[in-house]
Amino acid sequence: MQTVETLNEGLKRAYTLTITAKDIEKKVDAELKRVAPQIRMPGFRPGKVPTNLVRKMHGPALLQDALNTSIQEGVQSLLADKQLRPAMQPSVELADGYEPGKDAELKVELEVLPQVPAPAIDNLKLERLTVPVADEAVEEQLRKFADQMKRWEDAKPTHKAKLGDQVTVDFVGKTMDGVAFEGGTGTDMAIELGEGRLIPGFEDQVVGVKNGEERQIKVTFPEDYPAKELAGKDATFDLTVKSVKTAAESKIDEDLAKNLGLESLEQLKGLLKGQIEQEHNGLTRTYMKRKLLDQLAAGHDFEVPPSMVEAEFGQIWQQLEHEATHEADPKAAMEELENDRDDYRKIAERRVRLGLLLSEIGQANGVEVTQQEMNRLIAQAAQQYRGEDQKRFIQYVQQEPMAAAQLRAPLYEDKVVDFLFDKAEVTDREATREELEAAIESDDGFSTGTHTHDHDNHKPRPKKAAAKKADAGEEAAAKPAAKKAPAKKAAAKDEAPAEEAAKPAAKKAPAKKAVAKDEAPAEEAAKPAAKKAPAKKPVAKKEG
Repeated sequence: MQTVETLNEGLKRAYTLTITAKDIEKKVDAELKRVAPQIRMPGFRPGKVPTNLVRKMHGPALLQDALNTSIQEGVQSLLADKQLRPAMQPSVELADGYEPGKDAELKVELEVLPQVPAPAIDNLKLERLTVPVADEAVEEQLRKFADQMKRWEDAKPTHKAKLGDQVTVDFVGKTMDGVAFEGGTGTDMAIELGEGRLIPGFEDQVVGVKNGEERQIKVTFPEDYPAKELAGKDATFDLTVKSVKTAAESKIDEDLAKNLGLESLEQLKGLLKGQIEQEHNGLTRTYMKRKLLDQLAAGHDFEVPPSMVEAEFGQIWQQLEHEATHEADPKAAMEELENDRDDYRKIAERRVRLGLLLSEIGQANGVEVTQQEMNRLIAQAAQQYRGEDQKRFIQYVQQEPMAAAQLRAPLYEDKVVDFLFDKAEVTDREATREELEAAIESDDGFSTGTHTHDHDNHKPRPKKAAAKKADAGEEAAAKPAAKKAPAKKAAAKDEAPAEEAAKPAAKKAPAKKAVAKDEAPAEEAAKPAAKKAPAKKPVAKKEG
């Protein structure tokens, strides 16, 4: 094989590889000897078919296999000989005009990972904000919990449903010309009036009904209603009221705990306190991680592969576009995003740089994800699948290194961050939850340069789409774009929940902050995109 370098500019490399016809023919002959004993042909004993006949029948397929094998081996040999670490999957193209019996010329283009400078991690200083759990917070959580566990009692026959009551109805949805529409019929749908689960105007017109009453209501589907044939259209629903119930008083007592299988109210309070502590710990970790990554970003600057930045930016942008479609004015939300496109690209570049840096720190200090931990990750991820799809998913991850890397990345990053926490000089300061959340919020801005956070100039920050929980999605949102798993088969129409047509209402979430600049992909940043996972079939949730 002959190799000629045609480009060496920054992190970009390009080569021309020439695989001789002689080498390809050797592989054809070797494959021919391997498969010939397995060939069956009338008139010949098994395994005794002459090789010239096998070549005549299967020559093109054998040549294609030999060529593919030669290309794969050629690229792997190139990477090994030149000690190249590709940032993404190399682009390999067979030159035009290749003919059997002639040399094959390949064009190989790739971006290589940069040489990451020795990370400066000896003088890290972090502040840990801790939030003690106040008794009032536990009592508030207990009250909310008791409200969620409310009991319903049958109302008197003369009682007219009011806000806060539960009404159970059968319903038939029809267009304005009286034709029942698909998915608009349901039975025994329980509605808690005032909860706002249904399309605007639906619950308001149920207020005042009595048990056994029949009523027709008129509604207008929202413009962004998922079923496009109903979006923005007027419709009627014929209701038959099956029951009206009122909420019994929610008591916080020993019975509440015992109904949950607990021994006492104190045990329930202890569990709720532990839950709040866990939330506080998550917020504390998020704040510390952001401060840690700010320090790392400020102390390290090196070139990053444009292809990785583009892949990361693509994933960020896809997420933001999705969030924009759920805003009250999607068009205006997208226009605002477009104005901030450069800021998001800087976030993508920062994430990739931090990911490479964390990967380097982890490798240099022996941080690794054990096989036992990996098995647990695979098992957890496989829970979203069922039956044969679950088996295919597990097999897929076990056979595809890139898929395994995608799954491993968040845990690997956490372990590197924990390693750095242990090395840092940490000071503790007590704070309220509000102060901690405000500190996270104020530090959730955009980088003003390639790798620094402008704390001093207070640059106006663009609005960001959709805020998740303080630490939710920190790794997932940051991973360079892995190819998505093929979509599962959509649920059959007859599996659609009857309530769906009457539903809507998902209230629009306030604009999120979804793309925090600190979400670094760690090990994942150094990995090419994973191939697709096996498809799975969504389970229709029966609500009606």
